[in-house]
Amino acid sequence: MKDDRKHPLRDSHQDREQAHKTPDTAQTRAPAYRLAYDDQEFMCRDELRPVRLQLELLKPEMLMQEYGVESTVVLFGGARIPEPAKKDTARTETLANLSKYYDEAREFARLITLESKQNGHKENVVVTGGGPGVMEAGNRGAQDAGGVSIGLNIVLPHEQAPNEYVTPDLCFNFHYFAIRKMHFLMRAEAIAIFPGGFGTMDELFESLTLIQTGRMKRVPILLFGRDFWEGIINWKALADAGTISDEDLDLFRYVETAQEAVNAIADWDGKGEIRGAIPGR
Repeated sequence: MKDDRKHPLRDSHQDREQAHKTPDTAQTRAPAYRLAYDDQEFMCRDELRPVRLQLELLKPEMLMQEYGVESTVVLFGGARIPEPAKKDTARTETLANLSKYYDEAREFARLITLESKQNGHKENVVVTGGGPGVMEAGNRGAQDAGGVSIGLNIVLPHEQAPNEYVTPDLCFNFHYFAIRKMHFLMRAEAIAIFPGGFGTMDELFESLTLIQTGRMKRVPILLFGRDFWEGIINWKALADAGTISDEDLDLFRYVETAQEAVNAIADWDGKGEIRGAIPGR
């Protein structure tokens, strides 16, 4: 049976064609005459922010649904961590030494993607922030495995472009950090967090807070590099001060290698117990 319903994209195209046939008069040239969705100045008004927020939520959601993505494995980590072959370009000696985590992120994503390919790229698809450093390593590892990966880019004051390894059909761009964060965690079945800076810390603590407060289901949170994390954050001091509970230290686990992280995810029982992984405490 023929579907007589209008397709929204066809409607948009027809609207534009009709606009070209409209007589050129002072009235038709006036901004008030433009179709609302086709009026960039109107769409960027402060009063339209709720609409823009909704669009940023809907577009990636609809496209990922159409692609068949049901769940993801998230990789967070520093944009400044170079691959080992380029570690001489690192700004500090510490960053150069952290370059090993580029390789671990790449291998972790490769191993995860090998499994994801078995289910047709529907479950546990690798997702990163789409930029350089650890993010690039994650998308690159997925490509090494012959699979797909997602990149959730963000518009920043300084220039940023998607890394070349993100699957083009799954390469998204965001204006609002809040909506981008929602897309990172809405489908997450595991979160791997590599050394990084403010952005990585933000993503780590937001994930921990959502799970701690019961606003997100409990999933494996795997911190790569115990020495780095314990040198940056005094978890025990937080517990000793009573600002978090002792049990909160079990919300994450330390791992050192890609294979150890994959094993931890495979051993996850859904209740926070991972056999063989080192707990936060």
